[in-house]
Amino acid sequence: MRISLPAAFVAAVLLLDAFLHLSWWVRPAADPRALSLALLNFDTPFTPRVLVPLIVVLTVAALSTIAVSVGRGGRLAKAVTLALGAGLLTRAELGLAWAFGLGTDTSTPFYWLNLLLYTPLCVALAFSTGAVLMRAFFTGTVRA
Repeated sequence: MRISLPAAFVAAVLLLDAFLHLSWWVRPAADPRALSLALLNFDTPFTPRVLVPLIVVLTVAALSTIAVSVGRGGRLAKAVTLALGAGLLTRAELGLAWAFGLGTDTSTPFYWLNLLLYTPLCVALAFSTGAVLMRAFFTGTVRA
């Protein structure tokens, strides 16, 4: 069975994100504080203790989405993919609040990254994840 287009899209974005986190671990940014504020709107360290769990979670979520798409992985893969979709939908909703200026300064790089990249991407990923799950649900193709 072939990987569906929505699953390939989700997996590609998640694996790219995992790669970015890996690159920040291997080659730290010149100004980690500025990077943190631009990407997250708060100061957090880009240390292995923070980055490694994110890399693992992103990779597992990508692989689970692919597994569900091809009818593999069973209930665990579906549960991980469902949790991914819920997380993406929550992030998209928060992003919409931030886009309207609630809780963030509209002059920061984070505001513009959120408005133009993060929120639209989270919406697209959430819908794509939902499409993967709906296809698996209606076709009953997920096996252990």
